[in-house]
Amino acid sequence: MNPKVVEKPNPKLYMVVAAVLTAFLLVSLLVGFLVWHFTYRNAPVQKLYNGHLRFTGSRFIDAYENSNSSEFATLAAKVKEMVLDIYKNNPDVGPFHKETVITSFSEGSIIAYYWSEFSVPKLQVDALDKAMANIQSSNQAVTLKSRNLELKVDTIVAFSTNPDTIKASQDSSCKYALHAKEGLITGFASPGFPNSPYPSNARCQWELRADVGSVISLTFTTLDMEPCNPGNDLVTVYDSLSALEPHAMVKLCGSYSLSYNLTFVSSQNVMLVMLITNSEGRNPGFKAEFFQMPKMTKPGVSVGSCTKDYMQVYGYNRVCGLKKIFVVSSKTNKITVHFHSDLSFVDNGFSAEYLAYDSGDPCPGQFTCQTGRCIEHKKRCDGWNDCSDGSDEENCTCTEKQFRCNNGWCKPKYWVCDGVNDCGDNSDEQQCQCPANNFKCNNGKCILESQKCNGKDECGDGSDEGECSTVVTVPCREYTYKCRNNLCVSKKNPECDGVKDCADNSDEDNCNCGTRSFSKKSRIVGGLDAETGEWPWQVSLHVGNEGHTCGASVISQKWLVSAAHCFRDANFHRYSDPKSWTAFLGLLDQRNRSNASVQRRGIKRIIAHPSFNDFTYDYDIAVLELDSPVTFTKEIQPICLPDASHEFPAGRVLHVTGWGATKEEGAATIILQKAEIRVINQTTCESLMPGQLTSRMMCVGILEGGTDACQGDSGGPLTSIESKMFLAGVVSWGDGCARRNKPGAYTRVPRFREWIREKTAV
Repeated sequence: MNPKVVEKPNPKLYMVVAAVLTAFLLVSLLVGFLVWHFTYRNAPVQKLYNGHLRFTGSRFIDAYENSNSSEFATLAAKVKEMVLDIYKNNPDVGPFHKETVITSFSEGSIIAYYWSEFSVPKLQVDALDKAMANIQSSNQAVTLKSRNLELKVDTIVAFSTNPDTIKASQDSSCKYALHAKEGLITGFASPGFPNSPYPSNARCQWELRADVGSVISLTFTTLDMEPCNPGNDLVTVYDSLSALEPHAMVKLCGSYSLSYNLTFVSSQNVMLVMLITNSEGRNPGFKAEFFQMPKMTKPGVSVGSCTKDYMQVYGYNRVCGLKKIFVVSSKTNKITVHFHSDLSFVDNGFSAEYLAYDSGDPCPGQFTCQTGRCIEHKKRCDGWNDCSDGSDEENCTCTEKQFRCNNGWCKPKYWVCDGVNDCGDNSDEQQCQCPANNFKCNNGKCILESQKCNGKDECGDGSDEGECSTVVTVPCREYTYKCRNNLCVSKKNPECDGVKDCADNSDEDNCNCGTRSFSKKSRIVGGLDAETGEWPWQVSLHVGNEGHTCGASVISQKWLVSAAHCFRDANFHRYSDPKSWTAFLGLLDQRNRSNASVQRRGIKRIIAHPSFNDFTYDYDIAVLELDSPVTFTKEIQPICLPDASHEFPAGRVLHVTGWGATKEEGAATIILQKAEIRVINQTTCESLMPGQLTSRMMCVGILEGGTDACQGDSGGPLTSIESKMFLAGVVSWGDGCARRNKPGAYTRVPRFREWIREKTAV
């Protein structure tokens, strides 16, 4: 009743539709593949190369040093034509070349420095690199004839480089060309130095030149830049006028102390200094100076021989052990140093400097040591052995303020009779000696030798009874050790030396301190990185969000000793508030405060000495109570507190440790630093710092400078290594850091022994 008309489909129509769709899909896939291949997979990439070529046929003239001269432009055009000819003849190079720029020239015959840019498909980058490598290895001959001038390529060098290098050569606003002048030192610095930091995103370069036949000696007298991290600011010195990576002599970043030697000598008469900075925080930058020297050397001397760890300078004997500075010279323009260490123990190693010089005038504008070292003229005859061989102190005429030693050296008069052999022949101390058969007391008094060690204090300071083979009971004085039974013994520093000197053995009580599991012998200015467990009483005190601020020393499970000046309120911050502080014990690396060996404690109480003077820093000591006891481990141990009578005589070697700045006004260090310094005679110190020292301060340092505590070390320990380790002092104050004739002032801990016991019961 409802008929339907059903139309049977035509099979030919289905086939046509299917074929069209298939073809469309195939075409789409093909187009997509081609687009992907040429747009993405084989997209063109930028490749940059820089290098140099050496050619003959033209004589170098001074005008070629000036990139703005017409002579430079003419020669550059011809050299560029030579480079393009080389590229054009190579099918893997020529088609992709975009630009070539000749940047500079130097002698020998003539060396042209250049960079080239290519735009090459990704898939052909390797072929381009290989072709450029073949170009420099083949050193193919190319001759250009123009206007009766025939230029012939002798060698060509090209290396892949990065855009920053090319940008530096293009930035004329920060590009400098300097030529050394005979007998003069030429200085230069990073932009803005020293009044302002160097700019962000800078690309600067300095082309340094010397006369033909000379080499360049470059010294960075100051270098303070961002820390050495990838992408941070960097100074690179090249032994070339092109920034070729194989010719990079050194890459400099971070900060260096003033005593650190940053001198580099070129192999030819050119050198390139390049500064590249990022967009982040700025630093002061650098200051440098350079001068030219003829290529000359002179023979030297050989030194000892060794069998285990050693270094060996070509042709000479091996050197090992602890050696003072020595000099070896080469007869050629090359020195080879071989260093060997065996499978057993290791030590600190060696540090060396090298320099090429003119034997006739190796130090233009400076004094020449017999070792070949150069020093400033003002250091000549100043009493200090700056040359290492003493040649700067020979044949001197002493001034009114100097004492003439028997060996002819001139020394400051305030060193005379200070108990230290400053002359080397002891002549500065001989006039202070007592007559024959007499004993000289520590206070300078002379007594008969027979009166020494007789149980009586003829000296008045106990020094005649302090170092005797037998220990006797003597009347108690300020300088004698008092036993618990209130009797005093003649022996100096008897506490915790493993010998029973008091009848009640009280001198050996409470001696579970001053030990360490560290077995090895032992940027702090002039110091070295400490090792784990080497100074287990060292504490890092952090305040708020300021990080490490001061140091301290562990004296018991609940008490620390530090400096009172660390806890003065300043800059709207309540440093006197114990809740502001956190103590990290067992710490070596400031980045590893969460290490399992590190214990973190809050501060419950800060007790600064009530007589502390924040102007003179007298009585600069404080004790800190932790909010909970620490657990002693091999990384955390207490240091021994010296008795009130304990002496640290002039000349005694002490150790200072801390995370403070490694140079004056520099940044704090990350790794705990250690340094050896010595006790300076108090009379000498008072003459160096008149009116600034009190009897509660001790003067410690290295008078020639270069090693000292600095900002951030305050409150930390000054350690004496005896039978046990004693806390001799607390880092307090100083005039700058590591300056010559400016030792540091430390709180003299023995003067506060009773006060510490009263406040802490330790």
